[in-house]
Amino acid sequence: MENNYQNEDRYLKAKKRVEEIKGFYGNLTAYVLVNIGLLAINLLTSPDHLWFYWPMLGWGIGVVIHGMKVFNYMPFIGKDWEEQKIKEFMDKEKKENWQ
Repeated sequence: MENNYQNEDRYLKAKKRVEEIKGFYGNLTAYVLVNIGLLAINLLTSPDHLWFYWPMLGWGIGVVIHGMKVFNYMPFIGKDWEEQKIKEFMDKEKKENWQ
């Protein structure tokens, strides 16, 4: 019986991970398409004054951070860190309630 729970838990974690990766690729796709559109609008309307790179830079920083989080390149925002902090807070609360 417990094996079924472990399999279900692993399945749910894997499903959540796939959703996170899909979310990142959706964000990346939107970033590329929108910035191509902004580049085209910029070049057609005011080629002497290039402004398209400002939204590209701002959104790009967000995409990079999103990618680092999804692919676990951020030690302070990764899953291991989150689980460690949750356990730490639960242990602290349990200890305080017993005293």
